[in-house]
Amino acid sequence: MVSVMWFRSDLRINDNTALWNALSHTEDVVLVFNINLAQIIEQSSMNQQAFFSSVLAFKNNLKKQGIVLNILYGTPRVAFSKLKAKLPQWTDVYFNMAESGFGFARDQEVAKFFTDELGVKSHQYLDYTLHSVNDVTKPDGQPYKMFTPYYQQWRQLPKPSVNKLFSLPINQYTSKAYFEDQKRLISLSGNPGEDRLKMLGSNRAQVQLTKFIKNGLEDYDNNRDFPNLNGTSQLSKFIRTGEISIRTIYHAVAQLPESQGQQTFIKELCWRDFYQMIYAKYPNQKEQAIIDSYRHIDWRNNEQDFELWKAGQTGYPIIDAAMRQLNTTGWMHNRLRMLVASFLTKDLLIDWRWGEKYFQQCLIDYDPASNIGGWQWAASTGTDSAPYFRIFNPTTQAKRYDPQGAFIKKYLPELTKITNNKIFDPSRLTQIEQKDFGVVLGKDYPMPIVDHQMARNRAIMAYEISKDR
Repeated sequence: MVSVMWFRSDLRINDNTALWNALSHTEDVVLVFNINLAQIIEQSSMNQQAFFSSVLAFKNNLKKQGIVLNILYGTPRVAFSKLKAKLPQWTDVYFNMAESGFGFARDQEVAKFFTDELGVKSHQYLDYTLHSVNDVTKPDGQPYKMFTPYYQQWRQLPKPSVNKLFSLPINQYTSKAYFEDQKRLISLSGNPGEDRLKMLGSNRAQVQLTKFIKNGLEDYDNNRDFPNLNGTSQLSKFIRTGEISIRTIYHAVAQLPESQGQQTFIKELCWRDFYQMIYAKYPNQKEQAIIDSYRHIDWRNNEQDFELWKAGQTGYPIIDAAMRQLNTTGWMHNRLRMLVASFLTKDLLIDWRWGEKYFQQCLIDYDPASNIGGWQWAASTGTDSAPYFRIFNPTTQAKRYDPQGAFIKKYLPELTKITNNKIFDPSRLTQIEQKDFGVVLGKDYPMPIVDHQMARNRAIMAYEISKDR
């Protein structure tokens, strides 16, 4: 009997539920990864290049152990039909299932295809989240729409244990390469160098977890909101690719003495499960507002404003620095994600779907459920979202969370010479100050593209009108 282990967003050996089960029930396992044409967005996007760089690193690390990760190319139907033709003795396939979004629909279709057309039995396992989308419900079985009661029940449920497996028993794996497409994989990953690949993989993820627990966890609740501090876990990109499991992270943190930082971090893990559940219950939410009354907002959708927002040229330093961080690194601090989303949807009155899709292209830690949920939260159109009249003031937010202007100056070098509080609102600089600080407004740095107070009033009116439609 030959089984196939189909890797997706679970690029690791240790604590991989499907792999653990494949090893427990099969003597001969073939490892595969499918490059699915339907999931290729933009070959040059940072999101895609980051993900396939992790696939490449995983493949290379397995190769060093004498183990082959076969790269299949095409839709699952085409790719696995070719594999079956080369591997007629194949009887079972193991994979960690998706419970929401594109992956859920794919898994429903492919499981039927495996059984009906290939004669292969599929074994699916929960691995991506701590709890299934159906585990945490109201007493009547209905899903929660508010996070706090969801969290209170989630917190009480026992968490799945870690399946420890630090290396593969070589004798259980065929070293034969049925499909080898290294060139295509390298192309999709943007041809990363060795230095970049060394920053990826399960070992690197474990190092980052250990570093965070030692240096960042205790003060996580205090430091996580300040973008110039290294106060976040920096684990999101590894969670996204599955280079470390969510169970490994949870248990490493939960076993420590209780602290406010620990509890705050665990709550963030719950938010991840919550948004997965919401996406499963509202499968159209990538394109449709969850709250009915906000499906008819009269968005301005000014394309020039959108381009200035993307480029970090709005005239609001904290917004511009955040967008330049995203464009430069493929990552953005979570507090700033809320600020730039609020600015786009409320100050510029641009459809949240535009911003969500731009983040999809750029974020190296892109998670559909969390990203969509975050954008609907900021736009006040989703479950447990910010009230429509809660509109972040970018200037006061900058003063509060970047009080020295250090983050702003890191990504806006044109403002580095400003030594007073006008770093948060350069439009207040006098002609003399502009000369002294070497920043000419409209040339070196733009004037604000919108007046915040006017925009706030305009947004509130647009939302109130939408409620009456």
